[in-house]
Amino acid sequence: MRTVSGAELRSVLHHRMLIERLRQSFRAGVAAPPAHRHRVETYGASDGALLLAPAWQVNQSIGVRIDTVFPGNAGSDLPQTQGVYLLADGKTGVPQAVLESSAALGRRSGAAASALAASYLARPDAERILVVGTGPLALELVEAYTAVRPIRHVLVWGRDPQKAKRLASRFHRPKFRIEATADLEGAVRGADIVACATAACEPVIRGDWLQPGQHLDLLGGVTPEMREADDGCVRRARVFVDARDRTPAEAGDIALPVSSGQLSPGDIAGDLFDLSRGERAGRRFYDQITLFKSVGTALADLCAAQLVIEMVLHNDSIR
Repeated sequence: MRTVSGAELRSVLHHRMLIERLRQSFRAGVAAPPAHRHRVETYGASDGALLLAPAWQVNQSIGVRIDTVFPGNAGSDLPQTQGVYLLADGKTGVPQAVLESSAALGRRSGAAASALAASYLARPDAERILVVGTGPLALELVEAYTAVRPIRHVLVWGRDPQKAKRLASRFHRPKFRIEATADLEGAVRGADIVACATAACEPVIRGDWLQPGQHLDLLGGVTPEMREADDGCVRRARVFVDARDRTPAEAGDIALPVSSGQLSPGDIAGDLFDLSRGERAGRRFYDQITLFKSVGTALADLCAAQLVIEMVLHNDSIR
């Protein structure tokens, strides 16, 4: 059974290739039952959790993302969330590979899913992007969006301005300019695409900041209590999600406006399955404001893991 490190994963899993593979997978569909969460008792101040997210394609592959969440690790040098991804043969069930970093896999597949949505929802000439958040996903978003839109100018905003500056300094790309900003409202107003990847529990993006023709991408807010955008954003935008069966219940950016009556489930225009299959139109006119909310799908992780193994085995064969 092949073991793939996080560094090896990042070296072979390129955004452009992954985005197109995701497009094909959302068209075909994948079996993805609800994820399982189990409480793990500890002798510490807080219990841990075991998360299991399975998915499979008939006669092709079976994948399971296995994550542990231990809040007590915050006081040490260990990350709170750690995990692996197990990939098995869909015909025989024989394990094929273990990917050592489920976090790296999830970040890359999540950013690729956002870029896939943007290929339908963002204006074709979008060249200015604002990334809100300074975590590891911010770097992935910049790379993913440049694969689908002619990005020329990137701004990064974070609650800690120094982190935003350090993140911007890590990029040296001749195709675009990247810099940090402390003016969130001004940056939102001037962007073609606003991509949020934060752990915010209160909105950081206001609906009255949005401008005609913008695309708003929300990747944070992955629990019903968290949110990155206020009610004004969902009222002004044509709203899409990554998966209708999960996102409206799990994402605060959708669940809270629905519970308050600001948004009805019928107002959600579609999901990535609808967009990829051509069953729902994305952006309908140039000045329309679009919003995409994701919580992550097991389909995207399985698709990314399949592609990683294909590329790793290909590289092994030519050495």
